[in-house]
Amino acid sequence: MKKGADMKIAGKAACIFVLLTITKLTRITGNRMAAQAGHSAVMTCPHRTRATMVTWKISPKIGGPCTLGFRADQNLVNRTNCSDSVKSEFKPEQFYALEIQQVGMADEGNYSCELVNQEGNFHEMYQLTVLVPPRLSLYCENHSNPVCEAAAGRPAAEISWVPENNSTTEIDSHDNGTVTVLSRFTAHSTNRKTVTCKVYHATLNETMSTYCSSPQSDLILYITIALGFLIIITFMAVIYYFKLHGCRLCHKTKPPDTSLTHSLEDDTTEVEPYTTYVQKENTIYNSVSDLTGGQNLPCGLSTAK
Repeated sequence: MKKGADMKIAGKAACIFVLLTITKLTRITGNRMAAQAGHSAVMTCPHRTRATMVTWKISPKIGGPCTLGFRADQNLVNRTNCSDSVKSEFKPEQFYALEIQQVGMADEGNYSCELVNQEGNFHEMYQLTVLVPPRLSLYCENHSNPVCEAAAGRPAAEISWVPENNSTTEIDSHDNGTVTVLSRFTAHSTNRKTVTCKVYHATLNETMSTYCSSPQSDLILYITIALGFLIIITFMAVIYYFKLHGCRLCHKTKPPDTSLTHSLEDDTTEVEPYTTYVQKENTIYNSVSDLTGGQNLPCGLSTAK
């Protein structure tokens, strides 16, 4: 009988332990929290009033544990092995919240709050995960194959292509927990000139596009541009040549300006009759003057011959 009673007690204790374990695991998984690196994270204690004592216990994945304690009767805060980035003002209206300023990889871990008041002890637990946005880049490898890279992200990013086609993916894990994902677009024959890379991550969704030309097409483009410049320069040189030599021919074949000569000859022709007439009139006048002059002279004077 006693042995049977002991078995029942042990069975009940095992059931209670299992139930408590399940409850604790449920509480843990129900308070998963993610924060982006460089940003702040805020966690609160159970929403209870008139707390006499509040204790935050931090178990980071990197480094030792940290404890923040508060006693209401003494209004005293105790810090044990906690960094300056971990702060709590232990205010009831803020539910004794714990704030981590500028979250880093070292802050990732488990956080638990224990609150004590007249009603009993209450616990709240968090699992903090730190998210790191990846550095994105899209470039052309060997001038022909598009490559999309999401470097040093946490968790690993997912990459897809538009148009959908064959691609190869490389994943490189780093010591600090970040992951670099590199995807190569391997379709060599596509009617589309531009391909688009889509990156999916917990901290961002980005779309990038590029056009990768082959060396042959680049060579054709360069040759076309060079020929275009050569044709333009040749055309301008021909125009300049004909313009320069055309002006010289015009100067050589231009007839002399005879308008002035004709004008002088015409003036001479028009003046000559008048000159002849005036000369004749002067001759007649001189003859008459000689005749009349001799007659009117005083006595004893004669016209000199």
